[in-house]
Amino acid sequence: MRDRLKQIQELAVSELNQADKKEILEEIRLKYLGKKGELTQVLRGMGALSAEERPVVGQLANEVRAEIEKILEEKTSAIAKAEYAEKLKAETIDVTIPGSKQLKGSLHPLELVKTELTEILRSMGFSVVEGPDVELDYYNFEALNIPKGHPARDTQDTFYVDDDVVLRTQTSGLQIRVMENSKPPIRIVAPGMVYRSDTADATHSPVFHQMEGLVVDKGVTMADLKGTLAEICKLLYGKESKIRFRPHHFPFTEPSAEVDVSCFVCGGKGCRVCKGEGWIEILGAGMVHPKVLETCGIDPEVYSGFAFGIGLERVAMRKYDIDDIRLFYENDVRFLKQF
Repeated sequence: MRDRLKQIQELAVSELNQADKKEILEEIRLKYLGKKGELTQVLRGMGALSAEERPVVGQLANEVRAEIEKILEEKTSAIAKAEYAEKLKAETIDVTIPGSKQLKGSLHPLELVKTELTEILRSMGFSVVEGPDVELDYYNFEALNIPKGHPARDTQDTFYVDDDVVLRTQTSGLQIRVMENSKPPIRIVAPGMVYRSDTADATHSPVFHQMEGLVVDKGVTMADLKGTLAEICKLLYGKESKIRFRPHHFPFTEPSAEVDVSCFVCGGKGCRVCKGEGWIEILGAGMVHPKVLETCGIDPEVYSGFAFGIGLERVAMRKYDIDDIRLFYENDVRFLKQF
């Protein structure tokens, strides 16, 4: 049995010295020191030894086990250090190597137009306000002089949540919210998403963006409205831009007008973009209806005001020569990366 123990020690030490991986060390440990290992099997046979031999063999077995465990620990530590050194070598960073090119995103064309318009209006003294997309019928229609039964309230055009709540069809409702809680002078711009029950095609979308402007003060006239819009168009489309008013009707303004801007491509001579007319329609505007002012607690005998609403998609389409509104919402990277 003593010979067998010495043989186990020699074999184990030899195998451990040749091992170069943690997995191999574990296999050797199980082979000699495990529950079914060779050293364990030898120790189980000690019961057949005489009383004099047992202490001698037991001491030798402990020495063999200690020697194997010592070498096992040393090899485990050495292999771990070698693996760590190899890992450091593989992960070394050469800071002189040029970095990989990072792809950068850009602002959406609608956000570009919104930002540009907002900055123009801020420079003219307007404050930006925001409001809920899900709006009360009162703010979206009634307070804007659009009574029940008016064609603009038809379910063909409006998304109703219930009889008293809608997805806002215009940002004009923010006019009412501001005028209810503020005293003149008022000068605000309200950008936001609006919703109408339209079938999506090249020029229509059930979801689009508006920017509503409102000014209320003493002595505000149609000339102030025209001067403000003319300045906006010059800053947006160039100093040579001109505007014209065409009579129109909006329930919440009186008088009302559709506003065209001279074609920024041909300068008013007529081209494909303006369809040969020399003018492009960009927004609706007018003087705030006295009834709307009165509804908000503002005396129309003392104060007057004007309002205008710009469709951001329409401005962006004209500005960037885009012929299909759906491109704004399809998230095609080939389209978006141009901006």
